[in-house]
Amino acid sequence: MTISGNIPQHLVVAARTGFLVAAQPEVPIVTPIAQSIDMNARSIDLVDLGAAPMPVESKGATQKRSFIEKTLTVTPKNWEITVGISYNAIKDDQTGTLERKARAAGENFRLHMSNQAFKALNDGDATTNFGACYDGAAFFAATHADKGAEYSTAQDNVSALSLSLDNLETVRVASMTFKQDQGEYTNYNYDLLVVPPAYERMAANLCVNPQAYDTPNREINPYSGMKYIVSPQLDSTAWVLVASSMSIKPIIIAIREQPSLQSAWFDPETEDGGMYYFKWYARYNHFYGDWRLAHLGNT
Repeated sequence: MTISGNIPQHLVVAARTGFLVAAQPEVPIVTPIAQSIDMNARSIDLVDLGAAPMPVESKGATQKRSFIEKTLTVTPKNWEITVGISYNAIKDDQTGTLERKARAAGENFRLHMSNQAFKALNDGDATTNFGACYDGAAFFAATHADKGAEYSTAQDNVSALSLSLDNLETVRVASMTFKQDQGEYTNYNYDLLVVPPAYERMAANLCVNPQAYDTPNREINPYSGMKYIVSPQLDSTAWVLVASSMSIKPIIIAIREQPSLQSAWFDPETEDGGMYYFKWYARYNHFYGDWRLAHLGNT
């Protein structure tokens, strides 16, 4: 970190202190859909051995079974926030502005991580913005197939259904039949509905109302108690069903450098007596994990 010697020390301390109070090592708002990992190099390979082989009947001869390895290479992107406060503002005893800006900067890194995670979920039906899944397909695709898997038919976690009680059931039933690479059902619990603001009322009817909203016969709603999250990052007709209670998540946030104050300097050539600048910097990126953890109900 480079800090110019002509920055008053109390301002540097204020910048660091204000920022660190707001900085978050985790991203609580997206923990149901995303998990963060620390990178110890500029580029790392995430490796998973897949599911363990299931028991087979012993018939005298050894029947050898194999793990099916999966690999995804992750690299960070560089992100920065630079804010300034004028010399005159400092002289007029308005340095509280600096602290507020510093706190806002820290929150904006956290907010950016969150927004990118939900945007990645929304954009998962293509590889344009956040890359491909470990199998080379888009995260939401009808062509998922693990190389060497025990199943032979490609699996599908993308649908084109408007959000309703019947269609939620259709997508959840389809998701419950996903198989892991050894050919066994995953048994994931799809317990979270992610919707845009336009679907918030529908989500509440599906997840909170104990009775089916679309019939007058007081039919029970089997999905009452399911969680839901409203995110403006989703397209207005999109909705996603997520197995949020699993220890792994559909979105991976790979962090090489946590947000921190990188440098501070004074520019005497600017108006208002000059400007003190503070630059925060971070390195992270978003990637896709196991596609079986989420099902896109509609784009």
